[in-house]
Amino acid sequence: MDPYKVDEFECYAKMWIPLVHKFGGQHHGYFLPSEGANNIAIALFSFDSLASYERYRVASFDDADCQAAFHYAEQTRCVVSSERSFMRPVFE
Repeated sequence: MDPYKVDEFECYAKMWIPLVHKFGGQHHGYFLPSEGANNIAIALFSFDSLASYERYRVASFDDADCQAAFHYAEQTRCVVSSERSFMRPVFE
């Protein structure tokens, strides 16, 4: 994220939380910088399967609300780059 556009990035993040829910995922929140590196934010969300996630990704490119979020990030330039990682949870 652009550390000079925290407010814009937070607005962008809040746009995505309901969109992940809309497509059947569970959003676990965005984590923005507090101490240390000021240009890294993390979004955590999950789907019941990789196939469900891939359907969400494909559908997001045709969804008007998702496109509005993509456009907002492009217009404000609050997202500098992004990386995706796939992880599995470990509980008690």
